[in-house]
Amino acid sequence: MKKMYFIAIYPPQEIIEEVKVFKKDLAIHYANSKALKNEAHITLFPPFSREIELESDIHTAFQKISTEMTPFEIELNGFGSFPNPKNPVLFIQPEENVHLTELYHRVKQQFNFAKYSFTPHITVGYRNLTWENYLKAWEKYKTEEYKTKFIVDKILLLRYEEHWIPIAEKRLEK
Repeated sequence: MKKMYFIAIYPPQEIIEEVKVFKKDLAIHYANSKALKNEAHITLFPPFSREIELESDIHTAFQKISTEMTPFEIELNGFGSFPNPKNPVLFIQPEENVHLTELYHRVKQQFNFAKYSFTPHITVGYRNLTWENYLKAWEKYKTEEYKTKFIVDKILLLRYEEHWIPIAEKRLEK
């Protein structure tokens, strides 16, 4: 039996709640209910599928990720988007962050079987967001102000069971 896994950074609960307000707005005003399914996070390695019997290998690789680094601050600042007509995405943008990029590269050293470009973001709208509704939502959100920051002090390994559940974490410590 296959399961889905991914690796992410989760902000503190109060930021997850603040982001939920934007997701609810998209669900109500732009017919984007799918956005409400996931908690706010920054993906370090995108969802991948593996046999459940291989989960111990995933744990082993996850534990090998070098997290010997000082916890660092991420600043979220405003909104961005991926204007792909087939699959538009609306998100909250983190400021450019050398520590975040370094952490991504460390994850990639252990999880290197998928090619993907790292564009850190916290998704607000996606999946069942139509192009028309994306354009309307982007009109509103491109100038919307949202600024906050949080300390990244751990990364999580998650498995999908009806929703994403953390199955392991690794703390950042020098």
